[in-house]
Amino acid sequence: MAKEPQTPLDDELARREEEARPDPMEGELDDGVVAGDEVVAPEEPTLESDNPEADLLAAQVEELEQSLAEAKDQALRAAAEAQNVRRRAEQEAEKARKFALERFVKELLPVVDSLEKALDAMGADASDVHREGVAMTLKMQHDVLAKFGVETVEPAGEPFDPQFHEAMAMVPNPELDPNSVMEVIQKGYLLNGRLVRPAMVVVSQAAS
Repeated sequence: MAKEPQTPLDDELARREEEARPDPMEGELDDGVVAGDEVVAPEEPTLESDNPEADLLAAQVEELEQSLAEAKDQALRAAAEAQNVRRRAEQEAEKARKFALERFVKELLPVVDSLEKALDAMGADASDVHREGVAMTLKMQHDVLAKFGVETVEPAGEPFDPQFHEAMAMVPNPELDPNSVMEVIQKGYLLNGRLVRPAMVVVSQAAS
């Protein structure tokens, strides 16, 4: 039986059937892409967070916590500095209160010295009333000084201390240890533990 000649319609159907056939290489290139003679593996997908909004919120919370910690630290530092300033101010005020009378005390001491000398200089001809009046006045002066923190420095027989004593002379004396106070020429005074006037003294030295 003779084969019937193909018509143009038959050629078109054959061509479409050929295009519809699956490529024998298809499926083998699923894991790669042909680039020339090489098969290039596809890039690994970038790992992204499943919840970017939660990550952003966590970052903001961490930043806020850090800011809060810094603010607390600054507040503690400021409180400590304020406490130090207040303490220094209190100390300065206390010091000013204690030593505000220093100049006045220095001006008053010569009056006390004069009363002491007057009392010592009174002879037997002085009346008891006169002597008692000077003694009472001197006692009142000492009481007022003591009330405001003034102490007397009268170091007779004590070792010489250059911080509180002023040596007016050195005299050999075998009966006393060297550098001992033999005589107090003028009493010294302290105001709340601070020297206002040193005691003027005579100091013993070793006999030659």
